[in-house]
Amino acid sequence: MSFLELAAGLVLLVLGGDMLVRGAVGLARRLGVSPLLIGLTLVGFGTSMPELVTSVEAALVGSPGIAVGNVVGSNIANILLILGLAALIRPVQASLNSLRRDGVVMTIAAIACAAVVLYGEMSRLVGVGLIAGLIVYLIVAYRAERTVPGLAAEMDLPAPAPLRSERLWVAGPLFLGGLALTVFGAKMLVAAAIDLAQLAGVSEATIGLTVVAIGTSLPELVTSVVAAIRRQGDVALGNILGSNIYNIFGILGVTAILQPIAVPEVIAAFDIWVMLAATVAMMVMAVTGLRVNRFEGGALLAGYMAYIGLVVIQT
Repeated sequence: MSFLELAAGLVLLVLGGDMLVRGAVGLARRLGVSPLLIGLTLVGFGTSMPELVTSVEAALVGSPGIAVGNVVGSNIANILLILGLAALIRPVQASLNSLRRDGVVMTIAAIACAAVVLYGEMSRLVGVGLIAGLIVYLIVAYRAERTVPGLAAEMDLPAPAPLRSERLWVAGPLFLGGLALTVFGAKMLVAAAIDLAQLAGVSEATIGLTVVAIGTSLPELVTSVVAAIRRQGDVALGNILGSNIYNIFGILGVTAILQPIAVPEVIAAFDIWVMLAATVAMMVMAVTGLRVNRFEGGALLAGYMAYIGLVVIQT
C-alpha cells in the first residue's frame, strides 16, 4: 500500500507542479508581467515546487532526513543521472556565458550547502542567508538578460509554459488546483516514504536521497531528455544549473525559515561530498570543449549507479 501511495504522491506532484506553472504564468501575463521576469521567478519556483513542498512537509512532520536528503539527492541526481542520460542521448552543448554566471553561482550554492550541512543545523538565520543569495542571483540575472542583447536565448530556466487561454477563469483555477495537488501529493509522498523507511529498516535520509529525490526530479528529467533529443543541449544543461541553484538557495532557505531542523549526520559524512564532487565534475566537463560528450555522460551515469550502490550498502 505504501508503494501505491508513494507512486500516487509522485504523480500528483508532477501534475500539480505543471498546472501551477501554467496557471501562474497565465496570471502573470494577464497582469502584464514581463516574460523575462516570469521565466526567472514564477517558472523557476514553479518547476521546483515538488521539491519545495516535499521538503517543507517533511520538516514540519519532523523528518529532517527526507527534508535535506531530498535537496542533496536531487542535486546529485540532476548532475549524475539526468545530465548523464541526456549526454548519452546526444552530446550536451554548453554556453560560455551561462557557465560564467550560472555555473559559478551553482558552485557557490553547492559550497554554501556543504557549509550548512557540516554546521549541522538549518536555523532561520541560515534560511534568510540562503534566500538572500537567491535574491542577489535573480537581480544579477535579470539585469544581465536585459542589458546583454541575445543573452535571453541562453536562459538557464525553462521558457514560460504555453497556455491556450490566459483568461482569469482558466489561469486562476489552474494555479489553485495545481497548488492543491502539489501540497496533497507532497503529504502522500512524505507519509509513504516514512512508512517505507520503517518497513525496510532503512533511514529516512536514505529514502529522501534516493526514491524521493528521483521522484521530485522527474520534471527536470523530462525537460533535459526532451531537450537533448531536440538538439537543445544548452536548455538541458541550463535546466540543471537553474534547478540546482533553486534547490539550495530557494528550497533549503524556505524550509529553514518555516521549520529549523538538524541535518542528519549521515548526509554530512558522505552525501554532501558526493554532491560537491558531482558539481566539480560537471563544471570541468562543461568547460573543457564547452560540451558534455557521450563518454562523459556514461561516466556520470556510472557514478550515479555507484553512489546508489554505496547508499544501499550503508543502510
